Amino acid sequence: MATNAAHRILESDPGVWEITTAGAGPQGSLPLTAEMLLERPSGDIFGLTQNAGMGWDPRELGRPQYLILGTQGGVRAPDGTPIALGYHTGHWEIGLLIEAAARELAALECLPFAAFCSDPCDGRTQGTVGMMDSLAYRNDAALVFRRLIRSLPTRQGVLGVATCDKGLPAMMLALAAMRDLPTVLVPGGVTLPPRDGEDAGKIQSIGARFAHGEMTLDQAADLGCRACGSPGGGCQFLGTAATSQVVGEALGLALPHAALAPSGQPVWLDMARRSARALVALRARGIATRDIVTDAAVRNAMVVHAAFGGSTNLLLHLPAIAHAAGLHRPTVREWIDVNRRVPRLVDVLPNGPVGHPTVRVFLAGGVPEVMLHLRRLGLLDEQCLTVAGEPLGRLLDWWEASDRRRAMRARLRAADGIDPDDVIMDPDRARGRGLTSTVTFPQGNLAPEGSVIKSTAIDPSVVDADGVYRKTGPARVFTRERDAIAAIKSRGDDRIKAGDVLVLICRGPIGAGMEEIYQITAALKHLSFGKHVAVLTDARFSGVSTGACIGHVGPEALAGGPIGKVLDGDVIRIVVDRNRLDGTVDLVGAAGAAGNADEGSRLLAARAPRPDLAADPEISADTRLWAALQQVSGGTWGGCVYDADAITAALSRSMRGAG
Repeated sequence: MATNAAHRILESDPGVWEITTAGAGPQGSLPLTAEMLLERPSGDIFGLTQNAGMGWDPRELGRPQYLILGTQGGVRAPDGTPIALGYHTGHWEIGLLIEAAARELAALECLPFAAFCSDPCDGRTQGTVGMMDSLAYRNDAALVFRRLIRSLPTRQGVLGVATCDKGLPAMMLALAAMRDLPTVLVPGGVTLPPRDGEDAGKIQSIGARFAHGEMTLDQAADLGCRACGSPGGGCQFLGTAATSQVVGEALGLALPHAALAPSGQPVWLDMARRSARALVALRARGIATRDIVTDAAVRNAMVVHAAFGGSTNLLLHLPAIAHAAGLHRPTVREWIDVNRRVPRLVDVLPNGPVGHPTVRVFLAGGVPEVMLHLRRLGLLDEQCLTVAGEPLGRLLDWWEASDRRRAMRARLRAADGIDPDDVIMDPDRARGRGLTSTVTFPQGNLAPEGSVIKSTAIDPSVVDADGVYRKTGPARVFTRERDAIAAIKSRGDDRIKAGDVLVLICRGPIGAGMEEIYQITAALKHLSFGKHVAVLTDARFSGVSTGACIGHVGPEALAGGPIGKVLDGDVIRIVVDRNRLDGTVDLVGAAGAAGNADEGSRLLAARAPRPDLAADPEISADTRLWAALQQVSGGTWGGCVYDADAITAALSRSMRGAG
C-alpha cells in the first residue's frame, strides 16, 4: 500500500485518463511542386509537414524563412509575473523582443522560426563552482547556436537576441561565423537603477561590508531586495554585458542606437521590429555578414571599447569574434596602440567620476554619440558597412541631425536633470574631468607573457600627481578564492590589511576555468581600506571590477608561470602609468626586504614552484577539456577559442610521436 505522500505523487484525477489516439491533422495542403518533390532533399519537404503540424497556415509555408535565436530564460505569465524564474534579469524579458521581431517578420510575409540556448548569470555564480563553467559556457553556447542555424537549412537569415556576459558574446561568435548569411544582432538592453538604493554591482559587496561592520543586517536585506529598478535587462553598469552590447553595435552587427536600450520599454521593442526589417532588407540586397564583420569593423569596435572604458573581458571576446569570422585576431600590441590613441569619453558606472547608470548613456546618445567624437578625432573607418545597409559615415551623418538624437538628449535633461554632455564628453571635457585611457598591459618578472589592468578604474586618490600608480607591498598568497574572500572578511590576525598585495593563483583556465573573481574586487572597492590593497591573479575580473586589480597573468601558475612561485611575505612592486599606459609587476624581494626587479628575477629562478599548486578539485571534466582545447588554440590572449586546425594538428603530432 502506498503511503499518503506517495499516493499524491502516483495517483491522478481519472479525468486525465481519457486519451485521444488519433487526430485529423491540419486542414489545407502543402505548397508543393513537382520540381520540389523531384529535386529538393527530403528534409526540406518534411520541414513543411512539421511547419503545418505546428499550426502555421499551409498557404503561407512558401514564404522566405528566417531564424530568431535567443538566450531567454524563465517562464513569464502574460502579465509579466514569474511562473518559473530565470537565472537573471538579462534573459527574463527577451522573449518579448523575440515575439516583436517574429510578428514583424510575419507582417513582412516571411516565415519566422525561433530557437533558444539560455545563459547563466556571472553574478549568481560568483564564488561558487558554477563560475568555473562561465567562460567555457561561451564556447559551448556558440557551438549550439551554430548547430541550430545549420539545422534549419532553409533559413535565409538569422536574428540573434541576447543580453548578458556570456550569452551575448556567444551569440556574436555564432553570427560572425555565418559569413555567407545576413545576420542582425538585437542587444537585450539594460535594467533601470533603483530610485533610492545601490546598483547591482555595489550590492554584491554587502557580505564583506557587513563583516566589517560597515552596514547593518537590515540595511543589507533592504538594499539587496531593491537593487533592480526593472525586471529585465543587463545590469545598470558598463560591465561585460553592457560592453558586449556596445561592441556588437560598434561592429556594425546591430542597428545604430540599439545598445543599452531600457528593457521592456517601447523604444526597446521598436528596436526589435526595426532589426527584423533590417534583416529582410539585407537579404534583398545580397549583403552578408562577411560584408559587415571585417578587420576594419573589428578595429572600430576596439576604438569604441576604449572610448567607453569597457570591460576587460572583451579582450577575450573580441578576438574570439574575429576568429569566428575568419579574420585577424587583435594582439596585445594592437590593444595597447588603440588605448594609447583613444581617450575615454564616457562617465558611467563603475568607473566614474560620477558613475552614471547605463540608461543615461543610452539617452545621452549611446554608441553613435561616442562615435561622433571619435570621427572628429579621425579614429574610425567610416566606410564600414552596417546592418542598416549603409556605411558608418552615412549613419553618423543621419544621427547627428536626427530627431531621435534631440529627443533622447532632451529626455535625459527632463527626467534626471543631467546634461548629456556630462555623460558622453568631448575629449577636452573628459580630460578636464580626469578620465584616463582604459587599459594597461603590465609585464615584468611575474607576468612575462603579460597581464591586464583597467587602469582608468584605479581610485584616483592612490595615484601619484604624475598619473602613475605605484605600490610596493607584501604578498598574501591564496590558491583558492574562498580562502581569499575569508581573509578579506576577517577581522583577525589573518585579515587582509591596507598595503597588502593579494595574490590569487591556480585560478586560470587550467586551474579553475579562468573564473571571474568579482566578489573579491567588489569587496575591496566598497570597503573603506580596500583601495590600499592590490590584487594580482591568473584569473579574470568582472566587467564591473575597479581598483588596482591585475588579472590574466601569463603564464598562469599551473602552466609554469613565475606567479606560481610567490610566497607569503615576498615583496611585490607594481607600477602603472595611466597616461603612457605602461606598467610592470615584479617580485623585488623576500621576507619583507625590498630590492629591485633583477634581484627578484634571480630569486624566482632559484625557486621551485609552490608545492600546493593544483587545479581546483571541483573543476569539471567539461571545463578541463575546454582549457586544454583553448590552450592549443592560442590561449587567453588568443580569445580562448577552439581553433580546429590547430587542435587537429596538435593531435596529429601527438599521435605520430606516440607511434
